[in-house]
Amino acid sequence: MRHTVNAATRRVFAILLGTAASALFTMNAFAQKTTEQGIQEYRDMLADGNPAELIELRGEDLWTKPQGPKNASLEQCDVGMGPGKLEGAVAQMPRFFSDAGKVMDIETRLVHCMVTLQGRDVAEITKKPFSSDGEKPSELESLVAYVYAASRGATIKVPQSHPEERAARARGEKIFFYRAGPYDFSCASCHATDDQRIRLQGLPNLTKPEPAQAAFGAWPAYRVSQGAVRSMQWRMYDCFRQQRFPELKYGSQASIDLITYLGVKAEGGTMQATSLKR
Repeated sequence: MRHTVNAATRRVFAILLGTAASALFTMNAFAQKTTEQGIQEYRDMLADGNPAELIELRGEDLWTKPQGPKNASLEQCDVGMGPGKLEGAVAQMPRFFSDAGKVMDIETRLVHCMVTLQGRDVAEITKKPFSSDGEKPSELESLVAYVYAASRGATIKVPQSHPEERAARARGEKIFFYRAGPYDFSCASCHATDDQRIRLQGLPNLTKPEPAQAAFGAWPAYRVSQGAVRSMQWRMYDCFRQQRFPELKYGSQASIDLITYLGVKAEGGTMQATSLKR
C-alpha cells in the first residue's frame, strides 16, 4: 500500500520545521549574548581591584631605581614627549626616534633607555621579557604597566609624519594580511571579518576603526587566566605562535611594524590600559 503526503500535510511539516529552526537560532543567539554578557560582567566585577595596579607600582619603583653600571634610574628616559615625561606618550607610539634612527614601540624604547642611561646589556634585559604563568612579573612587564598607566584616557594618534613611520605602517599592513604556515593563516584570518569567535572569545575586526580602537587601547592587559600583565609585544608573539609561524623575536622590526599598523588603524580611540582580560 502506497502512502502519500498531501499538500496540506507538507505545508504543516514546513511550518513545523521553520518554527524549530527559528527557535534553535534564537536559542543560539541568546546563548551567545548571555555568554558575552557574562564575560563582561566578570570583567566589570574585577575592574575596581585590577591586580595590574600592584604591577604598576612595582614598575614605578623600577623606573626610579638606580641600576646598571652607570647606577642611573630611568627618570630621564625620553619616550617621545621629552626626558621623563610619560603622560600621553604611549598613545603616540610607535614613533620615529632620531637618536636611535628608527621607529620604536614603548618596549623597545624602554630597552634602549636601559642600555643608554643605565649601561645595561640588551641580551640580558631581553633574555626573558615575559613571565611564565604564576611567576613574578618581569622587569619589562612591570615598567610597561607603569608607563601605560600615565596615558590612561589619552587619545590614540600614532604619528605618520616621518617617512620611516609610514614605511613601518606599510610593512605592518603587509604582515597583517600575509598568509603562511601549516594552516595558511594570517592575522587577517581572525581579525578582518565581523562576528568571528574562537571558543568564548569574540575576535575584533581590526580593519575597522571602532574595534581597532577598542583592541589597541586595551593593551597591555592583565590576563586573569595567567595571573600576569601581558604587553603588546606579547600579544604579537602569541598571535604568531597561534598561527604556527616562526617565533617572533622580542622587539623585532616585524613586531614594531605590526603594532604601528594597528595603532594607525586605531586613531581616535582612547587608551584604557592596563585592562582586564580572561
